[in-house]
Amino acid sequence: MAEKIVMLALSPTMETGTIVKWHKSEGDKISAGDILCEVETDKATMDYESTVEGTLLKITSAEGSQVKVGEIIGIAGKEGEDISGLIEQASPEVEKKQPQEKAFEKGAEKKKKIPPPLPQEHVPSGVRASPLARQLAKESGINLQSVQGSGPGGRIIKEDIEQIIKKKKPSEAPITEQVEQKIAISEKRRIIAQRMSQSMFSAPHYYVTVVVKMNYLMNSRKALNSRLKTKISFNAFFIKLVAEALARNPVINSSWSEDFIIRHNSIDIGLAVAQKDGLITPVVRDCANKGIVAINQELDDLVERARNGKLSWQEYTGGTFTISNLGSYGVRQFTAIINPPESAILALGEIFEELIISDDGEFRKQNSMMMTLSCDHRVIDGAIAAEFVRDLKNMMENPVTVLY
Repeated sequence: MAEKIVMLALSPTMETGTIVKWHKSEGDKISAGDILCEVETDKATMDYESTVEGTLLKITSAEGSQVKVGEIIGIAGKEGEDISGLIEQASPEVEKKQPQEKAFEKGAEKKKKIPPPLPQEHVPSGVRASPLARQLAKESGINLQSVQGSGPGGRIIKEDIEQIIKKKKPSEAPITEQVEQKIAISEKRRIIAQRMSQSMFSAPHYYVTVVVKMNYLMNSRKALNSRLKTKISFNAFFIKLVAEALARNPVINSSWSEDFIIRHNSIDIGLAVAQKDGLITPVVRDCANKGIVAINQELDDLVERARNGKLSWQEYTGGTFTISNLGSYGVRQFTAIINPPESAILALGEIFEELIISDDGEFRKQNSMMMTLSCDHRVIDGAIAAEFVRDLKNMMENPVTVLY
């Protein structure tokens, strides 16, 4: 008996998916677990595995189609089986964009209508003017009735019009063609917009900023990397140190719900990773119980697959705290929006050199970094945030107390 193949929810927040590519064609034999197609979700492009066996009799959603969860994308069954009834049941595909809309998506420019020129004033037939003066007055929008002619018998000549033009104030620049771009909103961008708006307008944010001395951490990283085949990234250091600070300040590792506050036992830290068309936060699980080398290896793998859109939804959901690091972009300091339902996010800037006065009164160079903690005031009071930031700052400035 023929079976419907429907769009499954490939992530907890997925409402629609876009068929990127079909790996099977009509008439192909399929088994449970076969990759039927690639689907772009709100976070990543994921493989769609078959849950049925038989022959792929019909593809009802072509590549590029945007399909709601639960709608039919194909039909499977025995070869030659009548599937006309199922085809009629198939929900219509979301209409593909018309060529004009596709052009907008590629950044094509649409010209605005230019307002028509103002009508010229009627020239009374009784006005005496030379043909050249009349033409010049018409082009310049000058009413000949208001012009005193200097020609024979008061006739208006070309020089009269030219004098008026010289005396007039410079006119505004002519209206030029304006262009605009219309870019289609991807499902990923739509979900990001919804979640960030939800966070900003439902969670009362406040921010705590400190400057961290980075010399010791940089030296510790250099010494550790000199003994290892793989190089430990700064982000791996930050995740490990943040995990230790969260263990000492468990209120920060909490989430708000309408009826109660959830205190998480596991410390699962997400790192914000930029993608071509959005943002994703792969999560390193149970960071407090992992060494920095293990964290680094796991993080490298997650980040690489995140940038290629190859994460499963379990790998970018369920975090309890997030780090956003824009230091590689030369950003000195910024504030980040909390990733709901978490209660805090740490924003890290670039490491920069500054001159400081040492205890002996001498000037010396100091490597520093600014970090800002964004907090949900419903869960975290200011003093608790300050204690967390103080502990984290101390650990970053003396990492040997934590790492060895």
